[in-house]
Amino acid sequence: MSAEPATPARWLNPDELASWLPVGGLLLRLPAALDAQMQRDSGLSHFEYLVLANLSEAPRRTRRMSALAALASGSLSRLSHVVKRLEGKGWVERTACPEDGRYTNAVLTEAGWRKVLESAPGHVEAVRALVLDALTAEELAELGAMARRILTRLESAEPNEVAARPAPR
Repeated sequence: MSAEPATPARWLNPDELASWLPVGGLLLRLPAALDAQMQRDSGLSHFEYLVLANLSEAPRRTRRMSALAALASGSLSRLSHVVKRLEGKGWVERTACPEDGRYTNAVLTEAGWRKVLESAPGHVEAVRALVLDALTAEELAELGAMARRILTRLESAEPNEVAARPAPR
């Protein structure tokens, strides 16, 4: 016997569905396309590139592992596996945080910096070709604003809360 949900589903109306289906496709296809470009041109996964790029933008090319996981939208466990691979290639080092020894920092090495410099042009061209060139300046600004609003909701929600929370109308 199946239990009835506590509140009825708020099904998408035809206009909402017509807007949501392409977004769902974008969420699946864009990461795959960016990952394929990175693998083909640089031998990196897109996630590995995001880790290296985030470190390259940090002061002293150093970030706490926990902050890096949040920036790269990954779990600390996933990040640890990726950083271990990047360490093995000589692109990242892990060091104890000098301000608080309970934390570990990831540091981009000179070889890692060169890898970012080598990989970035292809990534930027893929981003331009796949996304930016398809939009006007105004549309790009709107897309950025919409993405920031959605990210704010995702960041403020507890993991299991997202599906359970009714959205205000």
